[in-house]
Amino acid sequence: MIHASRNATLQPSLDDLGTPLAEATFCVVDLETTGSGPEATITEFGAVKVRGGEVLGEFSTLVNPGTHIPGFIAVLTGITNQMVVDAPTLSQVLPSWLEFSRGTVLVAHNARFDIGFLKRACEQFDYPWPGQMVVDTVGLARQALLPGEVPNVKLHTLADHFHASTQPNHRALSDARATVDVLHGLLERVGNLGLLTVDDLKEFEHRVSPQRRAKRTWATDLPEAPGIYIFYARRPGQQRQVLYVGKATNIRRRVRTYFTSSETRPRMDEMVRVATGVEAVVCATELEAEVRELRTIAAHSPRYNRRSRRQDKVAWVKLTCDRYPRLSIVTSPGDDQATYWGPFSSRSAAQEACEVIYDSYPLRQCTMRIGRKAAGAGCVLSELGKCLAPCQGIDPDGYHEVVEQVREALTTDLRPTVARVGQRIGQLSAQQRYEQADVLTARLRSYVATTQRFHRLVGFSRCRQIVAAQWVPGPSANPGWQIHVIRYGRLAAAATAAPGQDPMATADQAIRLAESVLPSPHGLPSCSVEEAERIAAWLERPGVRLMDIDGEWSMPLHSGIDGADLPRLALGTSSPAPAVA
Repeated sequence: MIHASRNATLQPSLDDLGTPLAEATFCVVDLETTGSGPEATITEFGAVKVRGGEVLGEFSTLVNPGTHIPGFIAVLTGITNQMVVDAPTLSQVLPSWLEFSRGTVLVAHNARFDIGFLKRACEQFDYPWPGQMVVDTVGLARQALLPGEVPNVKLHTLADHFHASTQPNHRALSDARATVDVLHGLLERVGNLGLLTVDDLKEFEHRVSPQRRAKRTWATDLPEAPGIYIFYARRPGQQRQVLYVGKATNIRRRVRTYFTSSETRPRMDEMVRVATGVEAVVCATELEAEVRELRTIAAHSPRYNRRSRRQDKVAWVKLTCDRYPRLSIVTSPGDDQATYWGPFSSRSAAQEACEVIYDSYPLRQCTMRIGRKAAGAGCVLSELGKCLAPCQGIDPDGYHEVVEQVREALTTDLRPTVARVGQRIGQLSAQQRYEQADVLTARLRSYVATTQRFHRLVGFSRCRQIVAAQWVPGPSANPGWQIHVIRYGRLAAAATAAPGQDPMATADQAIRLAESVLPSPHGLPSCSVEEAERIAAWLERPGVRLMDIDGEWSMPLHSGIDGADLPRLALGTSSPAPAVA
């Protein structure tokens, strides 16, 4: 475990300091468009590339928008429909623009507008967004200038204030040139405040406090490897308090972002201010990091973590072991002979799934204790034919036959239930009772999804041991064969065989060192549901290979139905096909 705290004497490296402003290449861009809405498109590009106060190049072109330019836009910009008739289209201009701006820091006045158009253009023509840092001179001016120094932060106002050599006139290149002068004027201001790097500039624009920036040295000695990081607070005379737990493929790089403007969540800003240090736990694989994160959050319940704090807060449907079994909603499976089905995110979700069973089978819904003798008159449900009314002393064998049908519907074959509910949906639709049909359809989808989820978890959790591996190529932080030992659904060991190492030998060592895991009742995972689902997702990835398995990893043939079959079932036109696992 690696620690970094406020008491550590850490000297920032050149990488920590970032690119000096004098060495950074800025690409100042301005666009003219047919409007401001998402349906508008670009009519002109203008950009100036500068470094250290020197202009390195300019980019300027009209663009045929492929649509009419509104009259008020033509009056504002001076760009008419006749001017763009022979201009290149956006698909022709975009590659040249991306090449011109490659590797630069993008600068724009009201960057959300210009960068938004550029991102949409990349998405439209299937170009990946380069992801450069973006500096907005509007935000920078609001932070760098004194209150009342300028009446507003419009480009024309700032150009006058800084005596720009080019006056903005709503043409792209002229506005970009004016923005260059505004940028240089603002850089002179922030240089006097001790801002020396591009990262400093971005943090200043977004009001990153000096105290928060100073803590970035905590990341200096952290490893560039997969694992988890733990922010904590330790006060004199008090125990250490875990504030936040996260995972990363590169711990050092991820932790550094908490001290920069890229971290914009208010609660994270508060967490960093409260924290007195951060520690790292290196993991052999990314999956191990995910699992360790879940287990650490469950152990400490950090107040700044929102997800995974209540991994045990799930609901299960229980088919009880009473003389006349019924459905019950519980928070965890017990060590008994009952049948359990789930999990559900809440009791209400479990209750909705129970309604599917009640609509399909005359199972009792009361909670009263029923003896051998009749208890009296039946209830309303028995009069409606929705309950066999065991309280009236019926033949137990007839009721138990229904119970076995319900057990099969929960654990083996959902086709009869889907067919019954589908028939009812068809009847409601024929009667134009569409709202009721929609309710039943939603319940049916929940029932099918839960059954598939249940068997997905139980399928591999019944295996005493699964050893699987996946090849992770470079240049990842941890290339090689990533090997996992899974016992009864729980991650018991993880290891990586680096390129050139024998993966079989690495797997054998991992098996010898693996955690001992006891099976859970009912074949459920011997860990939290969330952990089991992370492991199942990894096992299902393309390229994962089974090295060894002790047990049978399987699912009942008819435990899943493809979603496309549900509408056909409602119409009664086909029998369902089993879902492909």
